Amino acid sequence: MKTRKIPGAAVVMVVCALVGGLLGAQAGAQGQIYSKIDQRYRQYQAALMAIDKEYAEAVEPAQLVYGSIDGLLRTLDPHSSFLDPKEYQRQREQMSGHYAGIGISIISFDGMITVTQLFEGSPAYRAGIRRNDVIARVGQPDKDGKIAWEETKGWATEDIVKRVRGAKGTTVEISIRRPGVDKLIDLHVMRDEIKIATVRTAFMLAPGTGYVRMQDFSETTDAELGEALTKLKGAGMQRLLLDIRDNPGGPLDQAIAVASRFLKSGQMVVYTRGNGRIRGTDEDYRARGSSPFNDVPLVVMVNRNSASASEIVSGAMQDHDRAIVVGETTFGKALVQGVYTISDDAGVALTTGRYFTPSGRMIQRPWDGAFDEYLTYSYQDQKGDRAHDPSQLKYTDGGRKVYSGGGIEPDHFIAGPVEGFNPTRFARMLRDRGAFISFAERFTKEGDTRPAAASAAKHKVAPGWQVSDEMVAEFKEFVTNQRVRFDDAAFKADAVFIKAMIKFEVDADLFGMEEARRNLTKVDPQVQAAVGYFTEAADLIKKAPVK
Repeated sequence: MKTRKIPGAAVVMVVCALVGGLLGAQAGAQGQIYSKIDQRYRQYQAALMAIDKEYAEAVEPAQLVYGSIDGLLRTLDPHSSFLDPKEYQRQREQMSGHYAGIGISIISFDGMITVTQLFEGSPAYRAGIRRNDVIARVGQPDKDGKIAWEETKGWATEDIVKRVRGAKGTTVEISIRRPGVDKLIDLHVMRDEIKIATVRTAFMLAPGTGYVRMQDFSETTDAELGEALTKLKGAGMQRLLLDIRDNPGGPLDQAIAVASRFLKSGQMVVYTRGNGRIRGTDEDYRARGSSPFNDVPLVVMVNRNSASASEIVSGAMQDHDRAIVVGETTFGKALVQGVYTISDDAGVALTTGRYFTPSGRMIQRPWDGAFDEYLTYSYQDQKGDRAHDPSQLKYTDGGRKVYSGGGIEPDHFIAGPVEGFNPTRFARMLRDRGAFISFAERFTKEGDTRPAAASAAKHKVAPGWQVSDEMVAEFKEFVTNQRVRFDDAAFKADAVFIKAMIKFEVDADLFGMEEARRNLTKVDPQVQAAVGYFTEAADLIKKAPVK
């Protein structure tokens, strides 16, 4: 059976909207591009019509048009991309930092809607829903008040999202299936505003030493950081460890605001350079206002997955000799991108320039033609003795050598791609497969009275619990039964990491992320090394000239 015809006018509209949206008021340039596109567009339309007429299966017009726009953009660089309406809405929610719902992230796995993440304090968290729970059915009251249930097996994630999200104060009926529990757990959950925190943990590592974990950047990040710093200052903070490992970045204005909390007013944070055709792509951005934290000794932690806004912040701290940067070389993703709405709430994320640190370092890492090496960077092991091109040499305010052309290189290299550890491939595989999260289902919290607290857990634990040798042996048996090729030598070599991950995932499920992170920092090799550099960080503040 053939799909409906692809309307030629619709294709013209999308192409014209794409070109027109990007060029805006540049009428002359717009006309030239239209004339060049015209002949290519006829080929494009002919290809669409041939697919519609001859292809073996029915294809939705939107799928073809959206896919072709995305393919077009991905010939430019690894990060220019098309945002269909669903992706566009998701990005807007992530950037805004809030939406209304019950506070879960889900995937469809083997036709089952599975919970992958919960936001602390959300209705789902308060109800006792856990990672790996399956949303087996959703319901709503009929005219007699009886719940009419619908099985969700085979549903797409967007089908669940439509049913679960809604106005604050309204309710949704769901049933979850939990491993080891015979019956479905029925829940009556009231929707609420979900705040997606980017500063999820802030606590004192030791007397005088504060710790802040910034997991992401959104429109609320600077405000969240301000609250965290105020709390730590009240607790006696005299020095700060700012952890932006695994932080993929976010809005530029938030990176500038975060950096402004540690720099002196007027110091450059970052500058951008584009092709000169787009207004606003050649800009200098400087620290704003005064901050009570611009003379606090600072150590910044980064790793290979720190990118974009994270690199802007760490690069500015390093160039102004404001902080010691510890960890791994960052990802090297620093393209200025504009998101343009083209039609039907869809958009394109288009590169318009590149970011440079105050010393003139280009943060963006080069990419190969197929983007293969670039996109697999996080999987490649790093070494501390990285080779440098002499032509890329730059200097910090205090005359320290730094290099351009590929992320922010730390002042002190410490390998630790997985929560500060550098485990074997075997242990990384266990984590990637979710083995630690699945094993955490065997634990429950003593005295848990939440509606979904029902559990077949073997272990009841309270805050302060420790992973015993018997638990490690049980985990080994659990992994062996998962049909993976077991590496006994690697398991023994990774003993500290394995214990740490068991405790971290159980703590995250039962006691919250701050408790989990607090306990993990006690054994995190990168954190333990980083706290040794505060004397050096304090010396930088004394010696660094102010430009």
